[in-house]
Amino acid sequence: MAEVDEQAIREEMDEVLGHRKPQDAGPQIFEQSPMSNVRHVIGVVSGKGGVGKSLVCGMIAVELARRGARVGILDADVTGPSIPKIFGLSGVHATAYDNLMIPVETSGGIKVMSANLVLDNETDPVIWRGPVVAGALQQFWSQCAWGDLDYLLIDMPPGTSDVALTVFQSFPIEGVVIVSTPQDLVQMVVGKAVKMAAMMDIPVIGIIENMSYIECPNCGERIEPFGTSKLAETAALYGIDILGRLPMTGAYTEICDTGTIEQALPENLLPDAVRMIETVAAYCDGAGGIH
Repeated sequence: MAEVDEQAIREEMDEVLGHRKPQDAGPQIFEQSPMSNVRHVIGVVSGKGGVGKSLVCGMIAVELARRGARVGILDADVTGPSIPKIFGLSGVHATAYDNLMIPVETSGGIKVMSANLVLDNETDPVIWRGPVVAGALQQFWSQCAWGDLDYLLIDMPPGTSDVALTVFQSFPIEGVVIVSTPQDLVQMVVGKAVKMAAMMDIPVIGIIENMSYIECPNCGERIEPFGTSKLAETAALYGIDILGRLPMTGAYTEICDTGTIEQALPENLLPDAVRMIETVAAYCDGAGGIH
């Protein structure tokens, strides 16, 4: 695995923050509610669906919380919200107080807001046009009482659609983590995600490859079902750091199906990703950050 270059990410942050467009040059950043004090916002993105982005977002949230951080997840994948299920919140509904929505808190203390938490039934389809989805996301941020959070992770919709554009333009995102899988096709879609982030002046913290290999339960040999991983090649091509490789395993499927990610997730699973997010947060604290 490539060495994560903390100095490089600091230099990128300095360049991006130094050239960030003034707010009056385009869409306005959504304001936090009076009952929110979110210090850092990190996006988890993918160039396409089906790569396990929501699982990785949940993993990072759990690892940050285990290190003592106050963490929330805003599920911006409105038409395919997976976060409530992963955290055992199926059938749970968000509440409201004084015209503000109250995020649902998981058993481990992670705050979650998702479209599935405001629907009558989690299997009801969300048949909303882009502007309606954008309005819902603004409510999830500006009309939601998040309280004091060190990190708010945004589980982004896949691809580079208008919803992703809304999140990039209107949320104070300090960096994004890209999730990919080993197929050749993914190198192309990763490129789309990297270039979109660059166009929005948002640093790419690094890339995580999911479904990277299968580990033999008898001998421990790693088998690459999609062929030789292109992770190092892709990371080098786009100049981004490798933050981890995750295996293809039924254990993760069971964790998601049973909603036990906080209890069953192995310890210290994505240490480089967590460390780089903390590095970005520390830099933004010094540079003025969100708050």
